[in-house]
Amino acid sequence: MVEETGANRRLESDMARVATWWGRAFGTAVPAIGVVHLPALPGAPAARLPIARIVERAVADTRLYLEHGLHGVIVENFGDAPFEPRAVPPHVVASMTRVAVALREAAGDRPVGVNVLRNDARAALAVAAAAGLDFLRVNVLAGTFATDQGLLEGAAAALLRERRAIGADVRVFADVRVKHAAPLREAPIDVEVEELVGRAGADAVLVTGSTTGRPPDRERLAAVARAAGRAPVVVASGADPTNVAELAADADGFVVGTALKTGGRTN
Repeated sequence: MVEETGANRRLESDMARVATWWGRAFGTAVPAIGVVHLPALPGAPAARLPIARIVERAVADTRLYLEHGLHGVIVENFGDAPFEPRAVPPHVVASMTRVAVALREAAGDRPVGVNVLRNDARAALAVAAAAGLDFLRVNVLAGTFATDQGLLEGAAAALLRERRAIGADVRVFADVRVKHAAPLREAPIDVEVEELVGRAGADAVLVTGSTTGRPPDRERLAAVARAAGRAPVVVASGADPTNVAELAADADGFVVGTALKTGGRTN
């Protein structure tokens, strides 16, 4: 069966999509993945809750998502702003692992992923491997980006070597021109996507708007879809009931957070 997603995606049948690793993992051609936004973890400036209460809330969010038809979840330390630009402290890794283990149990056989903000890919891999998660998200897998945390550099070399070294069966979802960031090297979007997949080893490509809650530019999304080849393309910000059908023309899935929260509040 056809396994490509990029330029041929409009010609694919749902059956062909489900036959790929993407469809087998999520059980559907175009999955929706809910974001479990953690409140500030112990040690963060805004920390208010003990870790046991944070785990309870995260499990409740996960169950709510899955009971209402979403196909997987991803957890991230969203409440820890201002974010560490690279390596997070060990206590953050420990807290997120404790949360992730609970979400793995709550989700059953549904896929669970993790994102350690702002760009600690090795910590995300450690959490995912220890908790038996399915995927991780990396905001900057390739290239160099100017952000409100300073400069973030591509994490691919260290991440993929460590994944091989520890034998972790974890997929890497990577952003192209991630939100809240600007690239230091301007290149055509198709070149960036080809490098992200072909040289940096991304298993799936995430496309966002400029900030949290904003949808991606439609022309950019279409260009990413054409360049991504067999890598699934995921809309990772701004999808809501008013635009999801239009975005689905070029997307293989959606990461949805603020659109599913009361008043758009991420926690």
